[in-house]
Amino acid sequence: VHCFLITITSAFSLLFHQRHIRPQFVHKMQYSSLHPDLILPELVVFDLDMCLWRPEMFTLYDIPNEKSTKKYGKLGSAAAEGVLGVTSGDELISLFPGALQVLQDFHNGMYPGMKIAAASSADTPLAVTIGKAAMNILEVFPSVSVRQVFAKGWASDSLFEGNMQIGRTAPLSSDKSRTHFPILQKETGIAYENMLFFDDCIWSDHCAMVSQNCPGVVTHRTPSGLQYSDWLNGLKAFHQKKSRMMTSQAP
Repeated sequence: VHCFLITITSAFSLLFHQRHIRPQFVHKMQYSSLHPDLILPELVVFDLDMCLWRPEMFTLYDIPNEKSTKKYGKLGSAAAEGVLGVTSGDELISLFPGALQVLQDFHNGMYPGMKIAAASSADTPLAVTIGKAAMNILEVFPSVSVRQVFAKGWASDSLFEGNMQIGRTAPLSSDKSRTHFPILQKETGIAYENMLFFDDCIWSDHCAMVSQNCPGVVTHRTPSGLQYSDWLNGLKAFHQKKSRMMTSQAP
């Protein structure tokens, strides 16, 4: 098994600064064990539309169900096939390839102690319903839905909902920094300083708003959807910020 991080310095140099590195080599490293010195966020929060998946849910009108047309295929680097997409009318809802890889790595236990959450300001109640339905159908591994991956690690006999803040109907709003994140903090008990947030920021700069109003949250923009490089850069930013904090607090 390849080592994902031999040391923090050498690994980040390899993954982020050596532009000549071959993509297939990075791909082989993704399933490797983490170096224990890497500081991981306790909670990673994902926007959904145009960050984790496409298209925008507000553009759709049909709620996906088990009878909806599904697209089957190889699930990223997984050997087996599963549900890559599900239709809503004539549109196909599917995860960005990088997002699928991130969810696979997370589900495989690559990030010990980490949990994940959703913060989406989906425009309408119908958009929320469509998105939640898609989460129960799209697969990360065969017979493992996106929704089941989001439930991983939460101590509950049933699906925990506190980490799923989707929509803008009260108590939520269009401003994630004023509603989604305070609720996430309350429901999960995880401090802002231990959160990492990914958002496409196409319509509104949610990363800037969260950084300003939820001090401590590390944010990363994904204007082209979540790419694996975005994920690595987000982890790097979080590690560096926590390292600086620890250094400044040292006697």
